[in-house]
Amino acid sequence: MFFNAATAQAEFGRPYLLIAGSSTIFPLASAVADHVSASGKVRKPKVESTGTGGGIKLFCEGTGRNYPDIVLASRMMKKVERDECGLNGVNEITELKIGYDGIVIAQSRKDKPLNLTNRDLYLALAKTVPDPRCSGSCDRLVPNPYKKWSEVNPALPDLPIVVWGPPLSSGSRDTFAEDVLEAGCASFPAMKQMMLANETRFKKLCQTIREDGVYESEPESSIIDHVEAGQGLGIVDFGVLAKHGSELVAASIEGIEPTYESVKSQRYPVGRPLYMYIKQAHLGLAPGMEAYLKEFTSDKAWGDEGYLIADGLIPMPSAERKTELEKLKGIVALAEPPAVKNGKKAGNKESKPAGKAKSAKSKESRKTHG
Repeated sequence: MFFNAATAQAEFGRPYLLIAGSSTIFPLASAVADHVSASGKVRKPKVESTGTGGGIKLFCEGTGRNYPDIVLASRMMKKVERDECGLNGVNEITELKIGYDGIVIAQSRKDKPLNLTNRDLYLALAKTVPDPRCSGSCDRLVPNPYKKWSEVNPALPDLPIVVWGPPLSSGSRDTFAEDVLEAGCASFPAMKQMMLANETRFKKLCQTIREDGVYESEPESSIIDHVEAGQGLGIVDFGVLAKHGSELVAASIEGIEPTYESVKSQRYPVGRPLYMYIKQAHLGLAPGMEAYLKEFTSDKAWGDEGYLIADGLIPMPSAERKTELEKLKGIVALAEPPAVKNGKKAGNKESKPAGKAKSAKSKESRKTHG
């Protein structure tokens, strides 16, 4: 069996595991890569921070050495993305939930903590909003006229609306648009009626963020610098607060503060699950793939006291972890087969990578947003 596996991996032609995707999950995936390669038995996996959308695009382009074996996603894979995978022969994909995270509105500790609503954030950030000159039932939309928080809500400070956040390729931005902007948009009766009548149009109008300089896309490190300097608010992952807690504080949303417990219990309105998508065709071919999956799903990594907590992971309850682990065991053996322990040979079904794989043009370090 070991001879067959080694031969298959040699034919695969890539001596390391290739992982791409979400910048939110990048620190977690990198930490696991460090642990799994510490023994020296497995070459360190290459983890690329391409953003959720960018990672899924690379993952779905095909099978073989030029394409990622695993993609990290801070949201569920969309139907259109799965369809694209299928068109390129990537048909057997396992979705694995790995834990939870929250998206927070960070502000400087020097400022008074804000209590924002979904409606506040929608009016502050959407490209088009209901015309403020007509009644609440008005269905006329206008380019966003709001420049100050006090114009959005008189209870908020009389300060310019300045928000730094992730780009379009980011799963964090997708989640924020779906969970916050849509909810705020639907608080207007006319928009809620649109949601019921034409969901596609509703989503497009409600999720589109303004482009007049009020919202600026930046890498996470730059967002933190701007917020620490008191230059506005920042949309960041929950894990950022733990690392920058002395400088940053999070605003409440709908009266709920983002805490470890409120995110884990899913009471916080912008909590979300994190995912890993596994290309089954690469199992047994990509070196160290099984070892990496086993390490990631071990209690010492993703458990209640696992080392991934330090990198921002909020562990799932034990029952959820058990469910996901059983799903994983259905596609890959996490323990050495008994036949090997007894010194017997075991058959191994080989699969070959695509003959003409289009290059994903991966770089050694591709760090954008996710």
